[in-house]
Amino acid sequence: QVQLVESGGGLVQPGGSLRLACVASGSISHFYAMGWFRQAPGKEREWVAAIRDSRDPNYRNSLKDRFTILRDNAKNTVLLEMNNLRPEDTAVYYCAAKATPTSPYEIWGQGTQVTVSS
Repeated sequence: QVQLVESGGGLVQPGGSLRLACVASGSISHFYAMGWFRQAPGKEREWVAAIRDSRDPNYRNSLKDRFTILRDNAKNTVLLEMNNLRPEDTAVYYCAAKATPTSPYEIWGQGTQVTVSS
């Protein structure tokens, strides 16, 4: 089974940027969608963005002006570029994969911590 490993998290000041990377141990080309989720302390996990192919990204409405999801099947990588970060973006960010349009996200990474604070 493919494993997902996230990286790129860290501490950033408000207004700053981060690029998260999700690297798979095998091919991701067969996955229907790759997604990013986040979970803030004391809150439920929420969907951030997903991409079916390089031309079909979808975003949480409140984030679409600041976040960009990119998928590179050749490199088995999914990126999440985050700009103008706010303290409320602080969370553990997870990468996930789903096989079909109707299946749940079945494969998850371990997460990477993003902290936005001055």
